[in-house]
Amino acid sequence: MTPELILPHDGILPVFSARPVWCGRASTVIGAATIGAQAWLGDDSVIRADGESVTIGERFWLGHRSTVHIATDSHPTLVGDRVTVGRNAVVHACTVGSDVVIEDDVIVLDGATVGDGVVIEAGATVFPRSHLATGFAYAGSPAKPQRPVTLAEISERAERVREATGDTLSPGAGDEVDTDSSVYVASTARLRGRIALGAGATVLFSCDLHAEIGPILIGADTNIQDNTVIRARGEGVVIGRDTTIAHNVRLADCRIGARSLIGIGCVLAPGTVVADDVLLAGGSTTDPGQLLETGHLWGGRPARILGPLDAEKRTMMTRIVAGYCEHGRVYRQIEAEGF
Repeated sequence: MTPELILPHDGILPVFSARPVWCGRASTVIGAATIGAQAWLGDDSVIRADGESVTIGERFWLGHRSTVHIATDSHPTLVGDRVTVGRNAVVHACTVGSDVVIEDDVIVLDGATVGDGVVIEAGATVFPRSHLATGFAYAGSPAKPQRPVTLAEISERAERVREATGDTLSPGAGDEVDTDSSVYVASTARLRGRIALGAGATVLFSCDLHAEIGPILIGADTNIQDNTVIRARGEGVVIGRDTTIAHNVRLADCRIGARSLIGIGCVLAPGTVVADDVLLAGGSTTDPGQLLETGHLWGGRPARILGPLDAEKRTMMTRIVAGYCEHGRVYRQIEAEGF
């Protein structure tokens, strides 16, 4: 059994030490990824090593709609043995030890180090460059130690996470969406309803966009990253040009301006309005109807202003947009060649 979609990056294909035990619908592995024996990859799971390497040990379990990724030309991702990752989690450009449980909706961010024998409880956010010491359960945003844990408890928590994610999700039908020739929509993404994609837009692996009532309008050169879910159940979703929607974001009936970045794992409540030139930090949430004013870094649950959007952050945001335009061009060509 192999993932539904395997793609090279810079001519490098993933390496599996043995065939995975299970690969779910729309599971995707890309680039310089090395994965140990007895891997289990859930529906819509994504492992992307396109710009740095991903190295994963034995008996790795990746839950439905979870993402493992790197920071391009900056940070690889290293994962030890016997690591269990729940549903809708993100392991991003970090180091994770062995005998670790990362529960549902957890976000582990760039440069973080997770020691051996750790439980990260559901919904927690591990901030960039954090160190989670061996032998503790962590919770909250930012994740903080709650109490010591034993290997026996870790095994029990891992089993519970696996039981909860063991059932295969029902497949969702997709609609044909007319797009410009410069647009890239990954073959494992699902788009349904009235959806318009501007020139150069990218919709990455295992994204799920459903315009149930209102439309979904995505601006030129905007990127929607892996496992993001967008629902338009009312007035619709409008996203401006040159904007980044990062991995595993949840959007519902909101407005997002141009040149903004919505960080990994954010959840935007219905009625949220994000102005142009806004950076929303990973793991943040908004309240219904909240306005995020222009020119600021926002973060928290609910989001609040953390500081000005300085030149360094603006440059970083521009670089991400350009990088994903290039990703789209490369992956469009690879899939067109029928790899």
